[in-house]
Amino acid sequence: MKKLNGISDIRRFFYKNDVPTYFVSATNFNLLGIDEWVRNFYYISYIDCFDGQHPNVISPPEKPDRVFQSIEEINNYLLEHKTVVDFVKSKGPGRAVFLFFDEETEKICKELELELCFPSAKLREEIDNKVSATRIGTEANVHSVPNTLAKIENYANLTKVCDDTNLGHDLVIQTAFGDSGHTTFFINSEEDYDKHAEEIEAEPEVKIMKRINCRGAALEACVTRHGTIVGPLMTELVGFKELTPYRGGWCGNEVYPEAFSKKVRESARESTFRFGEALRKRGYRGYFECDYLYDMDNDEVYLGEINPRITGASSMTNLASFAHADAPLFLFHLLEWSNIDFELDVQELNERWSDPENIDGWSQLVIKHTEDSVKYITEAPKSGIWRLQDDGTVEFVRVQTHRRTARQETDAFFLRIANEGDYFYEGADLGILVTPGRLMTSDFQLNDRAKAWIKGIRSFYKARPLESEETEPVERVAEVAGFKFL
Repeated sequence: MKKLNGISDIRRFFYKNDVPTYFVSATNFNLLGIDEWVRNFYYISYIDCFDGQHPNVISPPEKPDRVFQSIEEINNYLLEHKTVVDFVKSKGPGRAVFLFFDEETEKICKELELELCFPSAKLREEIDNKVSATRIGTEANVHSVPNTLAKIENYANLTKVCDDTNLGHDLVIQTAFGDSGHTTFFINSEEDYDKHAEEIEAEPEVKIMKRINCRGAALEACVTRHGTIVGPLMTELVGFKELTPYRGGWCGNEVYPEAFSKKVRESARESTFRFGEALRKRGYRGYFECDYLYDMDNDEVYLGEINPRITGASSMTNLASFAHADAPLFLFHLLEWSNIDFELDVQELNERWSDPENIDGWSQLVIKHTEDSVKYITEAPKSGIWRLQDDGTVEFVRVQTHRRTARQETDAFFLRIANEGDYFYEGADLGILVTPGRLMTSDFQLNDRAKAWIKGIRSFYKARPLESEETEPVERVAEVAGFKFL
């Protein structure tokens, strides 16, 4: 095939794609809408959020009587399920992408003649490690919040380390791995430390940061052979008790033209480009995300962590107006793995994507069960378009698989995750709501519209207390309390 020259050729290439390409994950949320850009693109999902109404979702009809400890386990189960194996073999050799995978996934993909379109699990784990990512950032001149990396044995040891490095005693500690605030600990006393001492002391090294007055931000990018393509800087919703039980837990994003000042946006974009180039030197190519912390007191942007993968913000990045004008960021990831030569002016594309006029405003809420309780769900809202009424209630409008069909701020697209027959447990993902416009105020608090949407969607979930014969399922659910599908 001839070399692809620019965006038009790239778009045409994927519209005519004849290689079966699969996104394998718990749900199809992260790459929602990509099947409209890539011919022969399918979602192999453990949870069918659309009740059989999405034409490109393949989901085994039965659920096993087992508890999964990770998304990797779910993916490996899916790839070995007869329904999936038969479907993949009927299509012939293809490609597969994942939110998470491990070495077992790599082995199964080879058996199914699927090219796994990501760097190795080993390399991804190295980059995903918050401690090693901090070191890579320093190498790339991308600074973290004032911090030190150390092995901590007790509170006295922590105090000495912080005194020696002038970090003070109001701290944020992160372990190497963990998501959505689950392993981020806020420590300013021995009492705080004791709550998390076992987890902190079990680590060979933790990241100890000075606590700052900050706001979260996220920016996705893609390492290509021609350089790193950088998306827009998004706000992050973090720790809202209406959405998540975790104090440092991610619970949504906003993308809109004036997110942060021009200085902050440019600083984050330049840092992301440098980090991407550092990853390229390590042999990494493809999609990644940088989480940033914006210091409200000194107007600085610090690296928070790196996600060497598709993320919970990916649907926002890939369905924004700039992506429709050119191509979704994820297409450039696939391009890197398509064994075809292409030319692309990365600098020109980055300049265009940094222009606020090319960005429209969208927000998403990730709604979790926030109570420390386990209940059996008897009713759940459908995925599709919902409408916010003048009295603050919400109503279901129609089944829909397209996010952008929510065209006004009174409309939202809701993707249901927890369904009738599932369980409420602390941290369980109930669903994702996406709507035009902002869901936070200028001082980064939930606005009234956000609160109305949260209350309205929750009102359509019904659950009952558990009966005695359900004790065993409850114990199994409790094993994975806090497990994330996103």
